[in-house]
This record gives sequence, C-alpha cells and structure tokens, in this order.
Amino acid sequence: MTDMQEAPGDLVMTRIGQAMMLLHGGDREEARNRFGILWSEIGEDGDALHRCTLAHYMADAQDDAGDELAWDLRALAAADGLSQARLTEHHASLAVRAFYPSLHLNLAADYVKLHRPDEARLHLDRAHDALDTLSDDAYGHDIREALRRLERQLDTV
Repeated sequence: MTDMQEAPGDLVMTRIGQAMMLLHGGDREEARNRFGILWSEIGEDGDALHRCTLAHYMADAQDDAGDELAWDLRALAAADGLSQARLTEHHASLAVRAFYPSLHLNLAADYVKLHRPDEARLHLDRAHDALDTLSDDAYGHDIREALRRLERQLDTV
C-alpha cells in the first residue's frame, strides 16, 4: 500500500480513504460495503487510478484468498491500463509507479496463500524489478522488508 497523492477536490479518493480507515480500524465488512458501492459507481471503465487504488484496498478487505487474488489482479490491470493522458499528471504518474512493488507483492502473497509458488515467485521478481520506484522512506522500507519476509516464507515451501 502506498500513500497515494490525492488531486484537489478528488472526492472518490477521499471516500476510498474513509473506507480504508474503516478497514484499518478493523471494520472489514463496512469497508467492503463502501468499497463495493464505490466500485459500482466508478465502473469497469472508470478512472484507472481510482480503480487501481480501490481494487488494491478492496483486496485487503477480503476473507477468501481467491477473492483477494481477483481484486489484486483488477488493481494491476487498472495500473497497467492507465492512459497516457492520466500519466502526464505528475502526481498520478509517481503514485502509480510507486504502487507496482506493492501490487506485485500482494499478488505474490495471494499466490502463496493459494499454494501456487511458481506464480508467487514470478510476482516477487516483478516486485523486485519495480523497487527502484520507491523512495528511501518508511513506506519503501516496509515494502522491501515485506518482500524479504515473503521470500523467506516461500523458500520454506
């Protein structure tokens, strides 16, 4: 997860942030409900940054590993599908690039839960390839440490 920079007046990102607070506060069901409402409002063709962010956090609200994987795959697809016009916005470009290590880390963790080590290793490699987008800050350190932990876990499988 990353600290996505919100565009001034971006109410969707504000609402995603509010649902994230519920999720982090332990109210997974209400967070899922709010994420679900937002997803239906945004739609499959809505703003890719919104879809990426929302799907990324919706995955964290799932109780089933298969559902978590489906949402993480949606997040990655949305990140991959960002239009060039959107990427020219500096804050969106930085946010999306910095999201890739976390997106691939989450997919690797999903595949570990589903006992699919080959797919997990593929996404661990992709997360490593994207690490240069992270700053040398607490978030970057957290992602790097989470990668190391997941690699150690996968090495025991």
